[in-house]
Order: sequence, then structure tokens, then C-alpha cells
Amino acid sequence: MAKLKEVVVVDVVRSAIGKSGSKGMEKNGQLCQASAQDLLANTMRGLLDRVHAKSSGFDERDIEDCIVGCVCQVGEQGTNIARPAMLLADIPATVSSCTVNQYCNSGLKAINFATSELRCGNGEMMLCSGVEMMSHCGMGADVNAAIAAGLPVRLSQNFEKTGMTVMQGPCAEIISEDEGHTREQLDRFGQWSMQKAVEAQRKGWFADYIIPYEFEWEGEKKIIDTDETLREKAADDPEGFMADLAKLRTPFKENGVVTAGNSSQIVDGASAVLLMTADKAEALGLEPMAKITGTATAGSAPVPMLLTPIDAVKTAFARAGGKTMDDMDVIEPNEAFASPCLAFANAFGYTYDDPRVNPTGGAIALGHPLGASGIIYFGEMIHHLNRINGKAAVQMMCGGGGLGIATVVEAV
Repeated sequence: MAKLKEVVVVDVVRSAIGKSGSKGMEKNGQLCQASAQDLLANTMRGLLDRVHAKSSGFDERDIEDCIVGCVCQVGEQGTNIARPAMLLADIPATVSSCTVNQYCNSGLKAINFATSELRCGNGEMMLCSGVEMMSHCGMGADVNAAIAAGLPVRLSQNFEKTGMTVMQGPCAEIISEDEGHTREQLDRFGQWSMQKAVEAQRKGWFADYIIPYEFEWEGEKKIIDTDETLREKAADDPEGFMADLAKLRTPFKENGVVTAGNSSQIVDGASAVLLMTADKAEALGLEPMAKITGTATAGSAPVPMLLTPIDAVKTAFARAGGKTMDDMDVIEPNEAFASPCLAFANAFGYTYDDPRVNPTGGAIALGHPLGASGIIYFGEMIHHLNRINGKAAVQMMCGGGGLGIATVVEAV
């Protein structure tokens, strides 16, 4: 049996993140007038241009596949968005392309899919990307359109009356009740995420790998290169910021603990990463940022749906040679809600304010553009692991319907 190949990360980038909602082109977020296809193409092209600058021998025709994570595949995000985006990015048409949907796991699933293919020898390099223009395609836009049309959509009995996306907030409340989380603990976690992200932005860390996006809207040229979701008050006036968080309502439960301040922000964004076999990277003279040593997915009952990453992490650790959380220098849980992040800490025996946790902030601070988030926060993890000369890191993400995913990386 042929030996599995080692898979390495060559580079990973993202767009700046824009505020969004569900009001389309008139929403005031900085990316709401942009095209999801163009934003994704721009991010892909920016990544590949960076790799060309590092290796004169890099040839885009050698990319086996372009795999894109995208959750709401309707409208401009339909028609296998990977294909029009890569063609808009001037990637050779001989490169294949596909779009994957595993809810919030989608971007990381693209990475894990590509890793498996490369390990088995099905190609030497893969481009993975993610996108979600939530200004245009809100959560549930795909299934809600069918429901509104009266089509025979079937969901599990847990979701028949409320809808899958609506259930995530109540699930976060269930977890906090079971775990004994207080409102202050969740708010402190949200504040802490924002503080770390503000610090990272002020140090110029994000600017190192944000691909600027330029477009015109009603005759005005716009260049988007800075996240607009951060709140500097969290760093400059911590107690004032906490007081602001305490005023927020609890929409999922009367007198509950889950609020907009300790949950991920609804945003627009895109991301991209280039993976190669270690042999290919060496042949091109490219210095890898890390190697991927363990991947896993898992499923569980849809209610509560946010704790499945615990099982995925255990499997990924085993596949990475028996690693444990003690071996990790960066721990990157997706901040869909603070509630499961605190539960993950309890499950693996670290404190939720462990400095290894989301050291540049997470989705509470930056936002959660569903299909792009897996690669955005994979990138945050990889760049910080290199920044601190760390040895290993783990990323974990919960997904709708009781899904979870995890990926372990190690220094090369």
C-alpha cells in the first residue's frame, strides 16, 4: 500500500469583513454592494499572486481542484459559485471546481476534503476558499425560499416548527443552563474576544493577510481593506463595554444569558488557502507554514447541536498521533456563541480564558460569514502559530443540525 503523503499549508488569506444583515444592496455594511462571486475571486487571486511572488516555478495549472465552502447556495451564491469565481480570478479553466455545504463547517470541510485527496495522491495542490455574502443570502435563504413557495420541504421533527437556523440560539441557552454559565461569564468571553481582535488589528496583524477589495458603487470607488466589526471600546473602556453588553436583550429565552454581545456577528466575507503535498512545496522552493496532521468530522442529535466538535477533536487528536490539548499552542474554537466555547473548555480541561484560545479574537469580534469562517479562522490560527513559533494547534467548529469538525496542524 502506498504511503500517505504529507500535506502542508503554503499560504492563507481573507478579505476584510463587512457588517451585514438581510436588506440587500441598500444595507450600509462596507461589502453589501459587492458581488459574492467578485469578492471570492478577488480573494483567490490575491492568494495566488502572493504564492507567485514566492516561487517563480508555481504554475496554477497544477492546481487539481478549487473547493469552496458556501452555505446558502442561492442567487449569486448558486450555480456552483466555485466555478464562476475561479474563472473571474483568471485561474486556468483546466482546474476543476466544486462547492461544499456542511453548514458552519463548510470552509474547514473544504480544507479537510482537500487534505484527504492530497494525502491519497489525487493531485499535488488544492485551492480551498470560502464565501458568504449574508447581506444578500441570509441564514436559511435556500430552504426558506422553498418553504415560501409551498414546496414539500421536510426537516427533522426538532425543526418542523421553528426552522434549523432559529434553533441554534435556544441550543446555546440549553448548553449554558446545563453547564451553569452565568450571563457575566458569557459577556466576559465576548468582551475578551473583542479585546484580542482590537489588539491584533492595532498591531497590524490582520493587514498582513487581508486581500484588499476594490469596486465601484454608484460612481464611487471603494477599497475595502479593514474589518468594520471591531469595537475599540472593549479595549479602551472595558467596564463601560461590559455595561453596554449587560443592556442587551436575550432573544432566545426570557431572562436568558445568550445575547448579540456573546454571539457571532452576521457579516460578509471571503477566504482562501493553498494546500500542497510537502514534496511539491519543496520542489517549488516554498516554505510551508504548517502541516495538517489530523482531521475529523462528527454528528450528534440536533438538539443541542453545538457540542459535536468535542467528539471531532478527540478523533482528530487520535489521527494526529495521539495529541492532546496540552500539546496545543493555539486553540481555535469557532465563536458561534460563547456558550459552547465555555463548554469546550470544560470538556478538555482548560479555562475559557486560557491565552491559547482564539488569540486574535473570534467570530464574536470579527463575525461569522458562514461558508468562509472555517478558512478565516484556520488562517488566524496558522498565522498566529507561526507568529509565536508554536508547535501545534487545533481548530474546532460546530455546525447546524448536530455537526462538528476539527483539524490539527503542526509546525514543519
